[in-house]
Amino acid sequence: MSDPAGETKLEVKQASKEVKESENVAEKYSAMTVSKNSEMNIGELSPVFSAVPTHKPVKKQIQFVEEKQEFSRFPTKTGRRSLSRSISQSSTDSYSSAASYTDSSDDETSPRDKSQLNSKGSSDFCVKNIKQAEFGRREIEIAEQDMSALVSLRKRAHSEKPLAGAKIVGCTHITAQTAVLIETLVALGAQCRWTACNIYSTQNEVAAALAERGVSVFAWKGESEDDFWWCIDRCVTTEGWQPNMILDDGGDLTHWVYKKYSSVFKKIRGIVEESVTGVHRLYQLSKAGKLCVPAMNVNDSVTKQKFDNLYCCRESILDGLKRTTDVMFGGKQVVVCGYGEVGKGCSAALKALGAIVYVTEIDPICGLQACMDGFKVVKLNEVIRHVDVVITCTGNKNVVNRDQLDRMKNGSMVCNMGHSNTEIDVASLRTPELTWERVRPQVDHVIWPDGKRVILLAEGRLLNLSCSTVPTFVLSITATTQALALIELYNAPEGRYKQDVYLLPKKMDEYVASLHLATFDAHLTELTDEQAKYLGLNKNGPFKPNYYRY
Repeated sequence: MSDPAGETKLEVKQASKEVKESENVAEKYSAMTVSKNSEMNIGELSPVFSAVPTHKPVKKQIQFVEEKQEFSRFPTKTGRRSLSRSISQSSTDSYSSAASYTDSSDDETSPRDKSQLNSKGSSDFCVKNIKQAEFGRREIEIAEQDMSALVSLRKRAHSEKPLAGAKIVGCTHITAQTAVLIETLVALGAQCRWTACNIYSTQNEVAAALAERGVSVFAWKGESEDDFWWCIDRCVTTEGWQPNMILDDGGDLTHWVYKKYSSVFKKIRGIVEESVTGVHRLYQLSKAGKLCVPAMNVNDSVTKQKFDNLYCCRESILDGLKRTTDVMFGGKQVVVCGYGEVGKGCSAALKALGAIVYVTEIDPICGLQACMDGFKVVKLNEVIRHVDVVITCTGNKNVVNRDQLDRMKNGSMVCNMGHSNTEIDVASLRTPELTWERVRPQVDHVIWPDGKRVILLAEGRLLNLSCSTVPTFVLSITATTQALALIELYNAPEGRYKQDVYLLPKKMDEYVASLHLATFDAHLTELTDEQAKYLGLNKNGPFKPNYYRY
């Protein structure tokens, strides 16, 4: 007869032995793995892996940066710490001031504190890491494949050098697509110095590639506000070089030169501006009689409005939202503030995914368009309590204020598709009673005392370029328009353009469009002489009067 107690003891003893043997095997395997890896050079695996940091990230307390933007104040060393160096110490830290930061980098040293040289020995630039130039060059080459019209313009005008003698200072998003534009301007004879118009949109590897090619670039992803103005100033002021053309996106560069370097501003031959915000500021200067140079309003050109603003945002809004939140939009209630071309693109994209879309508008014409497109036009206060997502696309300020943010439901999301970070009253959220929680790069939970959480994307800055990328082909249209506008202003005979803001000539708009039709193997119908006479048109265009609304 067997002894149950003895059998139990035997089983326990056997199990203990098996566990011990498993632990020995695991320990042995672990030692083998460590030994093997210690002999492996990760850099040999792939160029991609060699760029990945191998040290453990160090958690640090968030540093706060004053957000106030004053054109008349020269940047001081206060707040120089790069945003990329500021990361949340814990998920429950609360702060009473600006919490500005971006995704971490393998190098925590501020670019301003580095001494870097390109292969030619030049140090006239400030980027995150010049060693990333090779990766950036690949990005630019990929972009060139889908920007054939701009590359075609570069080849056509290369021998003529229409920008010979032009000294262009630029402030735009620094991406692979912008790099193709900059290198086109250089190929056409211009000297360029460049900085970023958004502290989050710079592609560091692209900035490095431009610096390696000799373009003076001052930009990196995750700049502080102080860094932002320092970079602009470095572009404008350098010994033996003075700009005579400005290419701006948002108006910050134009106003910096106007406020800080009035003598330089008076000698500028032309300004090209591509954003709603920047154009508005130019018209303000013109109205006040302070605009002493001609300016070209590219934003309201047909090729910018109808393609970049509409089609680009129609695709990139979804890219930005999906990358940051992984949210499914079918059945979600979304309110789009503003039904201009950007708002139209955003609304159409979200509707196509099955979202229930509301629109807010101040303009009865745009409001009627929204109604005819099948959207419910409402006041924001009417729907703020139950919508899941709020998207601003107006170019205005305080479109979503603190009172409305207080009334948003738990888990709702708010973001901005306008150029400036003024549309959402983010400053009002930086108070002691609210807690900010970093979820992932460019995604924050703002937590109310009762536990309610609102998801804020890119700290209220431009969503698509801060959190994702934009379609290259559409940017080719805008970049070609900008290049032609610069050529037109620089080469225009004296007296053609006075000290005012102008729209791009219709003929130039049509030329930009024609350059891009070849991509689709499109063949336009030609007017007969009789038809041209009947319509009172030149057979070669322009085909529409300036007042025509496409």
